[in-house]
Amino acid sequence: MLRMAIRFGAVAALGSVMLFVPGCGRDQQLVSITIQPSTETFGSSTTPVNEDAGLNAQLTALGTYIHPPVTKDITSQVTWASNTPQIATVSATGLLTATGEACGNSLVSATITKNSSDGGIGSTGAIVTGSMTATVTCFTGTGPAVTVTFAGTGTGTVSSSPGGLGCTSTCTASFPIGTTLTLTATPTSGSFGGWAGCDSTAGAACVLNDLQNPVNLTVTFNP
Repeated sequence: MLRMAIRFGAVAALGSVMLFVPGCGRDQQLVSITIQPSTETFGSSTTPVNEDAGLNAQLTALGTYIHPPVTKDITSQVTWASNTPQIATVSATGLLTATGEACGNSLVSATITKNSSDGGIGSTGAIVTGSMTATVTCFTGTGPAVTVTFAGTGTGTVSSSPGGLGCTSTCTASFPIGTTLTLTATPTSGSFGGWAGCDSTAGAACVLNDLQNPVNLTVTFNP
């Protein structure tokens, strides 16, 4: 009887020890984001940029996790952004849209900032991001070229309507014959100083009517 009692007590003690052994579960971690498609191109070299306005494509953000390894659609969880919204914008749901204001490349990103893991384990925070390139093809068809030269010691941007010009230093773009073009100057430091070479001006706007020949313009930004 004494031996049985000792064995029972040993088993009970072992069970008690095992009951309080802490778990070592691992939290699921987001390690990368991939955007599909990785590139998207709108328009063509024979189409004026303003005619590309409204063209769109749906983007998908795929998150790669570990513990356990899995890939998930996280399109609705990421924060979307475009670094050149005058070329293309992206909505909160990942809808990429050409604005028709300028041509070139725009970097579109999908980002998640986390202060804790998916398993609820606290952390100091981490930023996980992925990116893709959106391109609006510049118009290179036959038509008069408009060149904008920057003057003064201030800085600023010039955009056009219809789109095609969007720059912060000397730039050139071609437009179909007969286009009526409005260029707008926006200072980023200092102040707007004026336009030279326009058919007419209104504040910071320069208007060219019925383009038939190449035009050279000068925009001045004062300090």
